[in-house]
Amino acid sequence: MKDATGLPQSLLVLGGTSEIALATARRLIARRTRTVWLAGRPSPALDEAAAHLRTLGADVRTVAFDALDPESHEAALGKVFAETAVDMVLLAFGVLGDQAYDEREPLNAVRVAQTNYTGAVSAGLVTARELQNQGHGSLVVLSSVAGERARRADFIYGSSKAGLDSFAQGLGDALHGTGVHVMVVRPGFVRSRATAGRAEPRLTTTPEEVATAVELGLRRRSETVWVPGVLRLVTAVVRHLPRAVFRRLPL
Repeated sequence: MKDATGLPQSLLVLGGTSEIALATARRLIARRTRTVWLAGRPSPALDEAAAHLRTLGADVRTVAFDALDPESHEAALGKVFAETAVDMVLLAFGVLGDQAYDEREPLNAVRVAQTNYTGAVSAGLVTARELQNQGHGSLVVLSSVAGERARRADFIYGSSKAGLDSFAQGLGDALHGTGVHVMVVRPGFVRSRATAGRAEPRLTTTPEEVATAVELGLRRRSETVWVPGVLRLVTAVVRHLPRAVFRRLPL
């Protein structure tokens, strides 16, 4: 169960090698979290992530999970809930893709969409049902500011995140009053291994800053979290710009 501050004692991470997810796990372990499940494709990276979190004092286990195999989600994730109550699920998997390449290779664009949206819909519904069955818990969904309005530079990735964001908001409404809390996190550009070599916009953030925002959002029981917070105002303006003006912006 969560403690009086709203922080989880047990955590299930979907996307167990995500830098943002691991930064969040480290922060929560330093507070109250004692049990962590890392769900991801079996790999040395997943094992190393688990070993690192164990050095921080948590009981860490891994479970095989593939976002691109929705038919396996119920069995894989159900196994976790069968063994223990889960206070928080962090849905953190996703791929950026390569916009120019993906436009030339539609099947690769489909893979981006299937990972970021279809896989997330499946895993989100499975874990939401399990949280509802146990009567408590939070589902934290890592969305992106890229989903607020499609940009020429990354509309394939952005459209997949737009779908995820809309799905998570609707799921939160569906679960309102059940004891399950859904929180959507919308980071801007995050400096990480995945974005290395990409041009950075003025407003950037780090995995640690996203983790801090997640903790604060849990304490406040927020439904939406922007990282950095000023992006809420920036995107409110950008969202309503005339399309002809928006096209000319260096975004």
